[in-house]
This record gives sequence, C-alpha cells and structure tokens, in this order.
Amino acid sequence: MPALRPVVFIGGILVLVLAATMAIPALVELWLEADHAPEYLPCVAVPAFLGCAAILASRGGPMKLGLREAYLLTTGLWVVLPLTAALPFMWTVPNLSLTDAYFEAVSGLTATGATVITGLDHLPPGVLLWRSMLQWVGGIGIVVMAIAVLPLLKVGGMQLMSRESSDTSDKILARPRELATWLLSIYLSLTLACAIAYGLAGMGGFDALNHAMTTVSTAGFSTRDASLGSFSAAAQWVSVVFMLAGAVPFLLYIQVVRGTWGFVPWSQIPPMLGVVVVGGLLLAWSAVLAGHDVMDAVRHGIFSVTSIITTTGYASYDWQSWGPFAAAMALVLMFCGGCTGSTTGGVKIFRWQILIRRFRITTQELIRPHRVVAQVYQGRPVGPEVVQGVMVLVLLVGGVTALTTVLLAATGLDLVTAFSAAASTVTNVGPALGSIAGPAGNFGPLPDTAKWILSFAMLLGRLELLTVLVMLDPDFWRR
Repeated sequence: MPALRPVVFIGGILVLVLAATMAIPALVELWLEADHAPEYLPCVAVPAFLGCAAILASRGGPMKLGLREAYLLTTGLWVVLPLTAALPFMWTVPNLSLTDAYFEAVSGLTATGATVITGLDHLPPGVLLWRSMLQWVGGIGIVVMAIAVLPLLKVGGMQLMSRESSDTSDKILARPRELATWLLSIYLSLTLACAIAYGLAGMGGFDALNHAMTTVSTAGFSTRDASLGSFSAAAQWVSVVFMLAGAVPFLLYIQVVRGTWGFVPWSQIPPMLGVVVVGGLLLAWSAVLAGHDVMDAVRHGIFSVTSIITTTGYASYDWQSWGPFAAAMALVLMFCGGCTGSTTGGVKIFRWQILIRRFRITTQELIRPHRVVAQVYQGRPVGPEVVQGVMVLVLLVGGVTALTTVLLAATGLDLVTAFSAAASTVTNVGPALGSIAGPAGNFGPLPDTAKWILSFAMLLGRLELLTVLVMLDPDFWRR
C-alpha cells in the first residue's frame, strides 16, 4: 500500500500555496475599488486551515516518495486542488452551485477551457483574474508533470522524454530545482511577451494580461462571452503565434537559451505547423463557401485550427455555421494535440508519429516476412515498451471517450453533444459541438450529473489516463 504521510504532507503544502494565491484577486478587487474583496477572506482562510492541518497531521515521519506514492500524489492533487480553487467561484459568482464551481475549477487547472459561466463581460475583475490564474498555474503544472513526472511513470511513451537516461548528454539540467527555475523563467517570459503583444494589438491592460495567461497555457478562458471574437484581427493573429508557442516542447526553449542540446522531440513541430496550414485552409474554404470574405476566412480558419489542435479552446467565430465538413474536421482535430512536453492536451503529435511509423513497419514486414525493420525516432531506437505505451494510451483515449459518451447519453444529452463533449474534455480542448456546448455556447445548461462526468473526464485526459486508471488495479493497494 502506498505511504500516505508524504502524499498528505506535500498536498497540504500545495493547498496552502493555492490559498495564498487567492489573495491576488482580492487585492485587485481592492485596487479597482470593486465590491467583492471581503468575500475572498473565507476563500483564503478555509483552505489555509485545511492545508496547515494536513501538514501538522503528517509531519515527523519518513517522507520518501516511491512510484506508487507518485501516482497517488499526482492524481490526488488534481482531484483535491479544484475543490480549493472552486471556493472563489462559489462564493463570489451569484447562483453558482458547487457542481458548477468545481467544473469551472477543474476546467481551469486542467487548462481545458470549458466553462459554465455566462455574462463574462460583466463579472467582477477578481473572478476573471482568478479564472486566468488557475489556467496559468495549471499550464506550468502540466509542463512540469510532462517533463519530470510522466516519463518516470512510463505513461504512453513518455519514457523518451526522461532525463534519467544512462546517456548523460540527455540531461539538459541535472538538478530538478534548476529545471524548475528555467521552466518558470521561460513561461513568465512568454506570458509577458504575449501580454505586450496583445496590448499593441489594441487590448486593454486587464484583458491583455488575462488572455496572455490563458494563451501561453493553451487553456482558453476569456474575459468576454464572445472569446477572441470580441477583439481585433491583429489580436487574433497574436493569439495564433502564442498558442503555437505554448504548444512547442519547453525543453527546446531551454536548450536554445542555454545553447546546450539533448534529446527533445523537436521533429513534432513541422507536422504540427503543417496541420495548422492545411487544416486552416480547408476550414477557410468552408467559410468562403458560407459567404465569408477570403482574408477573413483564412484568419478564422487558421485561428480555429490552431485553437483546436493546441487544445486552447478560444473561438473567433462559430465554425459550426460553416457546414458539416467544418464541424467534422474540428471533431477529428480534437484528437491531434500539440507537442510532447508542452502545455497542450490531446494525443500529441509525437504519439501519432510513433503509431504511423509502426504501421509502416508492420506493412513492410507483411510484404517481406523475413525483413526486420528497426523503429527509430530522431535517430534514436524506439523500444517495444514505448510503442506499447503509445498504443495503450491511444486505445484508452478511444475507449474512455466512448464510455463517457454512453454515460452522457444516459443523462439525456443528444448524441452529437454527448460524443463531442466527451471528446473535447478527454482531450482537454474545451468547446464541443451542438447548440449547447459548441463554440458559441457553454456547458452551463447540462445536467449536474453530466458536469461531474465531464469533470472526471477532464482530469483523466490531463493526467494521460494511465496515471489515474492504474489505481483501479487492486495490486496497486497491496504491499
């Protein structure tokens, strides 16, 4: 059985940190002389008390984290932290239930971007800032998890990203603290650059800061109900650039800045850009057929495809109005994803490359049964355990999406809404299809049961499925 003491201790510390960050929107409310600053006092006090209690209750014993503890801690944090993060939503937004508040918090921390809140244009500034901060914190947490945790847990082929190789040339940074410092510095720099670019594109300071946090984290919460459709064409092009910047492996940024080189799957970037260009032009063609000006159609097409494959979830236009081809393309692209080691969700380009190469090798071996073809990636041999991990994860994505669709349909949702909502939450894209949860709607009208199902689907998708599902095995809890 996993040792609970270190899990509870570290969890208590992180709950305290999250509680401290709630003081930031309260200070913004005070600064802007808004009316909701006092409501943040219990939002800070309650999790602070619980975090201190967890730390005091678990101190004094061994704090060694093994493999099972790593699984339990990773999953437990992403389940418990949204409960803390939901408090400002529940206590400052009128008529928001616990279900809706938890859904919004999960969507924020998993950088999904699905929302149940309407009237964003008139919400208090503290709430808008808290939504953006959750996604920004979730984005850097996802990067750290992808680079430092998932490779060690051997989830879905992430072993290739492990820094624990016997080849020391792969160790870009030897110390975890140094790696965390560089990651945070790169993340902050991209966010600052994005905010400045948004400001130059005509956004106000508050909108620019909020959208910078949710763009670089490829998360998608906006300060407006119409999302990026409320802003200029220049702002939408800025968004495209920085959504793609957030979809690039963050280790590559560190290597470029430091001038050192190790293994990073950079060869994902050209296919990702190719999908953006080809998919964007196909969507633009649909928009032109629907009556759009060519230049506007190209902008909306490129923007929409970038938003979908980077799993950001912004909308500049309701692409469903361009016809069934556009909607079908958007649904397929939800399963694409960005690069490994980035803030994006989805299956990821890297895994599709591994699967396509495996398919080609299998067909070659069928044609010439005695031929042995080695599978490589960027000149590095790919072991069978990596291919197996990728296949299992992709199979699980399909299976969990199908199961989630059935469960949602059982709550009374129509098939289009059920399947697209399942796909968009498992892949952490955000908007789905249909009149309810499409790019021009939100998830608010869904039944509470459906929202809890989708909250769990978002957590499963963000944690790469196996990280959570491994704990369903009885052997996990045995010594």
